[in-house]
Amino acid sequence: MDVLWTALYQVVSLVFQIYIFIVIARALISWVNPDPYNPIVRFLYNATEPVLARLRRILPLQFGGFDLTPIALLILLSVVEQVLLKIIWQLSRGF
Repeated sequence: MDVLWTALYQVVSLVFQIYIFIVIARALISWVNPDPYNPIVRFLYNATEPVLARLRRILPLQFGGFDLTPIALLILLSVVEQVLLKIIWQLSRGF
């Protein structure tokens, strides 16, 4: 049973890390004028825009042309990841 908890822990960690890299890539390409028809650009926008749009409605973090919402999302993702991993770790010790 310990193997299943370890696998779950690693999968959750990996999913969060991949999404964090997607958000970072989205922020980096926003500094240039990317081709909106490029499949990579479309994937990055489609993967991040629903979450960023919701966060923008809650926290208006756009100041003078700078959008700080991706930074807030990265912080939020890190906190949620740590909380979930702590819960998984505690559950694995209880079984």
